[in-house]
Amino acid sequence: MQRHASRSNLLFSGSDWNFGTLSHAYDVIEAVAKEELRLDIYPVQMEVISSEQMLDAYSSIGMPLMYRHWSFGKHFLHHELLYRKGGRGLAYEIVINSDPCIVYLMEENTMALQALVTAHAALGHNHFFKNNHLFRQWTDADAILSYLDFAKGYISRCEEKHGVAAVEAILDAAHALMDQGVFRYRRPPRLSSEKQREGLRERLEYEERSYNDLWRTLPRQADGSKATAENADLIAERKKALNLPEENLLYFLEKTSLILEPWQREILRIVRVIAQYFYPQRQTQVMNEGCATFVHYTVMNSLFDRGRIGEGAMLEILRNHSNVVFQPGFDDPRFSGINPYALGLGMMQDIQRIATEPTAEDRDWFPEFAGSGDWRTILLDAWANHRDESFIRQFLSPALIRKWRLFLLSDAANESFYSVASIHNERGYRRIRSALAQRYDIGTNNTDIQVVDVDLLGQRHLRLQHKVRDGITLENGSCDATLRHVQALWGYEVSLQGVDAQTGATLYERSSRQLAD
Repeated sequence: MQRHASRSNLLFSGSDWNFGTLSHAYDVIEAVAKEELRLDIYPVQMEVISSEQMLDAYSSIGMPLMYRHWSFGKHFLHHELLYRKGGRGLAYEIVINSDPCIVYLMEENTMALQALVTAHAALGHNHFFKNNHLFRQWTDADAILSYLDFAKGYISRCEEKHGVAAVEAILDAAHALMDQGVFRYRRPPRLSSEKQREGLRERLEYEERSYNDLWRTLPRQADGSKATAENADLIAERKKALNLPEENLLYFLEKTSLILEPWQREILRIVRVIAQYFYPQRQTQVMNEGCATFVHYTVMNSLFDRGRIGEGAMLEILRNHSNVVFQPGFDDPRFSGINPYALGLGMMQDIQRIATEPTAEDRDWFPEFAGSGDWRTILLDAWANHRDESFIRQFLSPALIRKWRLFLLSDAANESFYSVASIHNERGYRRIRSALAQRYDIGTNNTDIQVVDVDLLGQRHLRLQHKVRDGITLENGSCDATLRHVQALWGYEVSLQGVDAQTGATLYERSSRQLAD
């Protein structure tokens, strides 16, 4: 049956838009999303920006308030060059995990595309940010905007007082260590409230007035005394007093470095707070983008069924949707990995199918919800309580594995060929699902470097340890450059020892002293 939407009932007609149309469309989209999917969202603040402003947002990691750093300009020129030459498109939107949730829409978008990205970002991403347990436990949406405002102003004042070069030197070192500047296993401190920041200001002023150089003038221990002065009991006691090992390298340097002045410590803290803010997003890309894509696809189809979107606009929406979820084959020149939009949407639509039209295989693999019909509750629970690794491990079905033609390759370092390790059978499904989930386990795949020892009253030699998994060591040039940054913040010798995560055997050791030589 062909549907004819009444022109007076349409949310919009044509490609042009104005703020009144945007506002009305948002109200209708929000009502449909809450009715169809029972979404729970932050209040929304939508901003319309130009393509150049979108490039600028790319460069400053998508944040509305950001301090200055030369790397942002470098990124801007890189993205601009690719965009002008047609080598890369721009995002249709950028969304900020804050309360209110800020959504940037590009002014060049047509009205149909504005409606699509409103459902995607202002409803889908917004719901995920507000409800997923990682964002609730590890970020503070209420305080991030005021904290960024504080950070931008603080670093500007530091530049005026201490010089741009001195501030950039600290920021360069801190940025180089951002991946090692997050808490992974224990909850980080909450962002400062206004009252706490006022206390911080007073504390910094006091430290700057009372700062003395005593630590730097303590005599160093002679190398020969190391064997007699340091025994196992003393080392264990020292590690306990310093809460070692410490996973957050920026936190350790901020609290323990003997050469940093108070303003430098505060800059380290600013960088690690921002790194921590983005940490949950790195663990939930498939789920976050999948949730937003599922929401916009469901809401846009519902609006079309209700006669609120015309056929021409719906064709444009479906074309843009298809571009977003396009997944090239592994032998396609455009293949660069698994598209998180496509995988997330595919799994969520598969959950919907299993809950409403299950096969015997589905009932065997997912007895808890197969045939229950309540796919909304299943999705809301998954969006709230899972990250990518656990979501894939629990919900990836044999049917989707076959649809995507997934298989598992074995790549042994001592062999010159690949071999197919798992195919589409009972054991193969489980191994493929486990291997794919492991790819999204940030705890396994990220470099695990921790502070394991330092003698503050002796040589002040800072010892770092890298737990090597699957024989994958660090690239020498990058490792040496990072060691230089650590030494710049620490002020004394820094060494990095690579040990096998399984056996504990030492695989390599590098030292800042060797770099100096």
